[in-house]
Amino acid sequence: MKISLVTPAGKKSRAGNRTTAVRWARILRDLGHRVSIAEQDDGDDADMMVAVHAWRSHQSITSFSDNHPDRPLVVLLAGTDIYAFQHSHPKATLDSMERATALVCLHDLVHRTIPKKFGEKLNVIYQSAPALSSPRQPSKRNFDICVIGHLRDEKDSLRAAYAARLATAESKLRILHLGKAHNKEWAQTAAKEAKDNPRFKSLGEVPGWRVRRQFSTSHAMVMSSVMEGGANVVSEAVAAGLPVIASHIDGNVGLLGKDYDGYYPAQDTEALATLLHRAETDPNFLRRLTSQGRKKQSLFKQKKELGAWKRLLKKTAP
Repeated sequence: MKISLVTPAGKKSRAGNRTTAVRWARILRDLGHRVSIAEQDDGDDADMMVAVHAWRSHQSITSFSDNHPDRPLVVLLAGTDIYAFQHSHPKATLDSMERATALVCLHDLVHRTIPKKFGEKLNVIYQSAPALSSPRQPSKRNFDICVIGHLRDEKDSLRAAYAARLATAESKLRILHLGKAHNKEWAQTAAKEAKDNPRFKSLGEVPGWRVRRQFSTSHAMVMSSVMEGGANVVSEAVAAGLPVIASHIDGNVGLLGKDYDGYYPAQDTEALATLLHRAETDPNFLRRLTSQGRKKQSLFKQKKELGAWKRLLKKTAP
C-alpha cells in the first residue's frame, strides 16, 4: 500500500512525535509498503493514513476521512491527546477518535482514560529499543542521574534538579539533562538552575548516540513527567539495562508495571529526593530496579513491535 504518515513535528525536530513517525515509517517500509511523511496531508493519493496525534493532526484526519471513508485510518493517541486535549479540545480530539478505523496507544493503561466506546478500536504497540553494544560503565567519580527529554511543562523537567538540592553534603549526586528547551522561558529557567545548583547541568539537544552514551555512564534515569503517552526513552533505558526512577503516572506505570519499586508521586520533590538518596546509598535498591526492568525488556523488542504492526495492518487493511 501507499501510506500517508502525518505528524505535527517537522523534519528537524527530535520531539517524540517525530521520532515515532520516523520509526513507524521504517517499520512499514520493512513490511513492503511505500510511506511518505508530512506535517499535513489530505492523503488523496494514499491507500491508508497513519496520523500521529489526534488533535494536532485533526485537519489531515478530517480531509482523508471525508474524501476516502472506505480507506483505513490509523490514529496514534499522544499523551497530550489522552490526558489534556480530549478534555480541553474535545470536539476535534474525539472527532479524530471517531473517524479512526483503529487507534494506537503506547502503553497498556490508556483504555481506562479514553471513552469506553473507543475501547474496541484501541491497539497497544510498545515502542522498541535496541540494547547497548557494550556493558554499562557508570561513573565512579559522580553518582550520575540522567534526565532525557525536552524542557517543557508536561515533562516537569527540572524536578530532579530541585530534588538534588536536598542531597546531603557528602553526596556525589549529579543531574545531567539532555534535551532542547521548549521555549525561551524554559531555556532561561534551566540556565538559572544550572547557575544556582552545582549538582545540575543541562547539555541541551544532542543526537541519539550521545543519549546512549549517557545511558552507559549513568547510574539511573529519572522520568519525571506529569503526563505521558508512553515515552520511548523509558523503553530505551530499560533496553539499555539502566534503572528508571519515575513519576507514578499511567504513562510510566503502563510501561514499567504496577509492582515496579522505582515510583514517586508526580511533582513531589522530597519523595524524589528520598528515592535518589536511596539509589545512591543502597546498592540493593538499584539492583532490584535493574532486575525489574530486565523482566520488561521483552516488551520492547523490535520483533514485537513489527509483529504488532503486522496484526494491525491485517485487521484494518482493505
